[in-house]
Amino acid sequence: MLPRLHLLFSLLALFLLVFLLVSIPVYSKLNFNQRIFDRVEQEYGSEALTRVKGWQTLIAEHKDSDTDEKLYEVNKFFNQINFVDDIEHWQMQDYWATPIEFLGTNGGDCEDFTIAKYFSLLEIGIAPEKLRLMYVTATRPRQAHMVLAYYSSPNAVPYILDNINKRILLASQRGDLIPIYSFNGNGLWTARSQGQGPKMQSKSNNSLWDELNKRMQRDYE
Repeated sequence: MLPRLHLLFSLLALFLLVFLLVSIPVYSKLNFNQRIFDRVEQEYGSEALTRVKGWQTLIAEHKDSDTDEKLYEVNKFFNQINFVDDIEHWQMQDYWATPIEFLGTNGGDCEDFTIAKYFSLLEIGIAPEKLRLMYVTATRPRQAHMVLAYYSSPNAVPYILDNINKRILLASQRGDLIPIYSFNGNGLWTARSQGQGPKMQSKSNNSLWDELNKRMQRDYE
């Protein structure tokens, strides 16, 4: 969650610029292996390794679960992580952590919760077109925020996975959230009621999303 609402407008301008026709690195499947475990333990310590192995177990145990259980278990797992602002955590105004960085440091802001849930749900079989990372204005208190939206069908009201209100609710039940825009690996959408809106097509070679995906390629080797 960003500390001041005015940052939302600069972020919106940034994304309208860098996502005008999205060109995003290809998502590759996570390969848990000893090299990853050794690096996590070396960089972040034994408790971090336990969290990453817990993530591995979560993914392995729920690949065959029904959709409701997948959403519930992933949301619950990552909502145990500590909320920490980027300035305090990374000494940067805005940094999008990979799931391994998020689990390794045991902290992150709303973007990091959302990103970790997004890639985990892809990993356990949720179709990418059903998931969008959504920028919103949270009204209690009023601040910029990011959540994950799950669409059961293209025109459905999405379910919202959030680190503030930990219950998974329909967007129509979240009167405290005002959607701004949403995106995933396929594109960018402007906001309407419950997060629906026209898709914007564009091209980008330099964005927080691109940098995140590059680091994830390293993590997922």
